[in-house]
Amino acid sequence: MINVAVNGYGVIGKRVADAAAAQPDMQVVGVADTATDYRVALARHHGYDLYGSTEEAVAEMAAAGLDPGGGLSDLLAAADVVVDTTPKGIGAANKTVYEAAGVKAVFQGGEPHELTGRSFVAQANYREAIGQRFVRVVPCNTTATVRVLNAFETRGHLRRARLTLIRRATDPWESHLGGMINTLLPEPHIPSHQGPDALTVLPGLDLVTIAASGPFNLAHVHFAAIETPTPMTRGDVLELLEQAPRIALIRADQGVAAPNSVLEITRDLGRPRGDLWEVALFEDTLTVQDNEVFCSYIVHNESIVVPENIDAIRALAGVEPDAATSIARTDTALGIRSRLP
Repeated sequence: MINVAVNGYGVIGKRVADAAAAQPDMQVVGVADTATDYRVALARHHGYDLYGSTEEAVAEMAAAGLDPGGGLSDLLAAADVVVDTTPKGIGAANKTVYEAAGVKAVFQGGEPHELTGRSFVAQANYREAIGQRFVRVVPCNTTATVRVLNAFETRGHLRRARLTLIRRATDPWESHLGGMINTLLPEPHIPSHQGPDALTVLPGLDLVTIAASGPFNLAHVHFAAIETPTPMTRGDVLELLEQAPRIALIRADQGVAAPNSVLEITRDLGRPRGDLWEVALFEDTLTVQDNEVFCSYIVHNESIVVPENIDAIRALAGVEPDAATSIARTDTALGIRSRLP
């Protein structure tokens, strides 16, 4: 069993903890945080041992009646791998703590690639992370980009790609703190940051991304134009997408027309928190013209990176040398599908 610690029990951390607990070869030895609000209280409700990420947090948790098991050093002493899901910038500061504790660590996409020198998407570069000390799981939009483009690249069907990303404005749980109404905010640079970030996983791609944020909070939406070296049929493209891991086909002509429809399906499937771990790609709008492929897909930023974190844990622990085996094990435990519903 791999002993897993989670530092940061927020949007990603709570999901990673649950996903790790669902794996047959992992156990969660505890979660750490600095907060004492309802989110941390729910960690105890779910049966996780709770620790303070700082000495101050330990005292505050004790005062709040949360009965912490100790500080971060106590948690790390029991862990083989820690998944750092703290806010952007804090993970980088935590790296020296993990080094001193002799524990391996998975960082999130809010941290720069240079922090670890290894950015990770399981289907693309799992082997490079095996036995390493640190790895960075790339952000949600980069994860989706790599999953889709890698499906083409691994078969030699990718020449270049142009992606337009419409990003959701804010996370649902903090929508009351901000957002936008009746406007759209373009990212001020082309390529947007997701393109260069994807190149940290798939070097050499001819890729340009354009991004903007819109007035909604359910999920991101990508529109992709992919050029292949030689002409392909629509059937060829569907076959490679169906065989690629963590891409689930959806159909607008079956009423699955938008992010809200997809998330309604995941709730009806009984997914925890209604999570969508897959890239949800519209099958019926997929268009192929000679060597050009046009498609659109939905990216749930709260959950899409969760299976990548699980595979990253396994890779760092060095217990599974084969990417496909790890991916299948993760996906089976979570119930990941190739088609929704």
